[in-house]
Amino acid sequence: MTDRTGQPIMGLTRDDFTVLEDGAAQTVSVFAAGDFPLSVAIAIDRSFSMSGDRLALAKSAARTFLGELRPSDQAMIIAVGSDTETVAPLSADRQAQYAALTRLDSWGTTGLYDAVIRAIDAIQTAKGRRALVLLSDGNDRYSEASAADALAKARRSDVMIYPIALGRERPVVFAELATLTGGRSFQSSRPQELNTILQTIASELRHQYLLGYSPSRPIVQGEEQWRSIAVRVNRPDVTVRARDGYLAK
Repeated sequence: MTDRTGQPIMGLTRDDFTVLEDGAAQTVSVFAAGDFPLSVAIAIDRSFSMSGDRLALAKSAARTFLGELRPSDQAMIIAVGSDTETVAPLSADRQAQYAALTRLDSWGTTGLYDAVIRAIDAIQTAKGRRALVLLSDGNDRYSEASAADALAKARRSDVMIYPIALGRERPVVFAELATLTGGRSFQSSRPQELNTILQTIASELRHQYLLGYSPSRPIVQGEEQWRSIAVRVNRPDVTVRARDGYLAK
């Protein structure tokens, strides 16, 4: 929930929200606001297309993000190349995470779609608010999975995705991954701007609203059905980011 400047909005109450499922208004029975525990996977493209300045930029941005987390927040570092490798497992050990970033060097091609799927799997079982921050030039090479596979995985997960393109363009799939999961996508190749982006993401993840409801239309057990969700706020100049739906089964 951000204002026109992109900053998180505080102080909203249950009555400020309207939740629609497949167009029908729902009764919000669970509401919480404030700081939530975080578990974040930071995936860094280390492929040869990121060698030199781009990889150094990605590593610096990741350090900035880690520095914005609270001591209790969990993070993991995932290296994206010909293989997807967890180089620092999920923990609150910042020194181990910084060390993993320092050791990271260029290697392999970019199995980007495969990496998105594996990173989601890696963080999905963690506790608290789960997120994936992806730093890449966005050029997939030799993934076994397709962009559609990665999007389908994102849609079925409960992980907010924040893809950041370090090239000249932001791939369409980056915007789609963010929209499906309630995250945001960015594009930048300037160090100071990139650091600001990572600080903004950390702040946004720390300040969330949790809304829960029991669907007015009962779920039929054993029958998979996609149900769309729309969240509205009765205040002007507010940008709402939320999941676009869930798979009822």
